[in-house]
Amino acid sequence: MQRIHFPVFLATLFVLVYNLSPYMGFSENAITAMFLVSPLVVIWMVIRVLKDGQPSRKTFTEHFYEDHAYTRNPIRETDEPES
Repeated sequence: MQRIHFPVFLATLFVLVYNLSPYMGFSENAITAMFLVSPLVVIWMVIRVLKDGQPSRKTFTEHFYEDHAYTRNPIRETDEPES
């Protein structure tokens, strides 16, 4: 999990600098270059996360939310509506 921190941090920093670049006095050529490079940065980050990241051991049916300790109630097996 430690290996994906650097790509996520670098891509986030790149997007932050890109968004603030007009206010920081960057030239239009530099902003255009950053715009053209931005898909490559995002694709690189996604590949690194998918390659080096660890999938969750929890399933959707057992653990509904990943960020909250909510356990889903078991689903009833019948398809008949309640009378």
